[in-house]
Amino acid sequence: MQREKIRKEMIGRLNIHLASHYGMCFGVRDALAVTRNTYDENEVTVLGQLVHNPLVSQELIENGIKEGELKDPPTNTKGTVIITAHGASDSDRVRWSSPQRKVVDTTCPLVHKAHQSLVSLIDSGFFPVVIGKKGHAEVNGLIGDFPQAIVIEKEEDIFDVPYEGKIGIVSQTTQPIDRVNELVQRIRSLRNNAEVRFIDTVCSPTKNRQEAVKNLCEVCDLIVVVGGSNSNNTSQLVSTVERLGCRAVQVERPEDIILDWFTETKAVGVTAGTSTLNETVISVYERIKVISEELTVKDREYLGKERILC
Repeated sequence: MQREKIRKEMIGRLNIHLASHYGMCFGVRDALAVTRNTYDENEVTVLGQLVHNPLVSQELIENGIKEGELKDPPTNTKGTVIITAHGASDSDRVRWSSPQRKVVDTTCPLVHKAHQSLVSLIDSGFFPVVIGKKGHAEVNGLIGDFPQAIVIEKEEDIFDVPYEGKIGIVSQTTQPIDRVNELVQRIRSLRNNAEVRFIDTVCSPTKNRQEAVKNLCEVCDLIVVVGGSNSNNTSQLVSTVERLGCRAVQVERPEDIILDWFTETKAVGVTAGTSTLNETVISVYERIKVISEELTVKDREYLGKERILC
């Protein structure tokens, strides 16, 4: 794979690198655009958190968008209801269908693909296994129609997988592919009497951002990951950075940045999860540039004092 260029600037004290792939993916962007088109409607309810981003959540509140849950009783909800980019089970879709409501489906096409892949495995006689974060909206949607399905979040979860027969595996779209492959291989080795079939449903935006952050780690000693505290793909970027032995900090907005993080840093990288607004990433990048200039001024003041003492 040809490595894409990292944007790099030398500002004051710091070399600042911006990942070649970062921030909001097309699925989240499209879901947000569709939801913004409903701002003029009277009653609009998003069934869950549209995207795991506090700034987007605040924008929705300011525009009168209510937040409900897929598992809520639908009887008291009228107007427009929005299924988030994380998707939903078919049973939940049917439950919310009604002449008194307009259902707007913003499920990411790549999440739809994961649903279709899981159904194809089950139709072929495979026992359903999903690699992902337990309780996450996307994972709940994937397994919602299949109560027998097992979710593998950690290696110890594999002990719940049948020892024999046919095991079909898909993944939450925002899992790191390296981790997914490790778990698939572990299932194969621990269930060597079973026929194991894996369909790779990790989305390309996640793969691109994971690869880009690995490249950052080769040239930086600190990585700033921009994204919501409950964003799975953002936390997975942090985990990848730490696994590679690089220092990581996670922020939601420029105001979260602390100058002391950079006092022993020479090169800093900036990346972001797929739920993060691009303007937020650029604002963080610009804030780091200001901090770098502030550190340069402090260095000069310190050197000036040393000369006076000498």
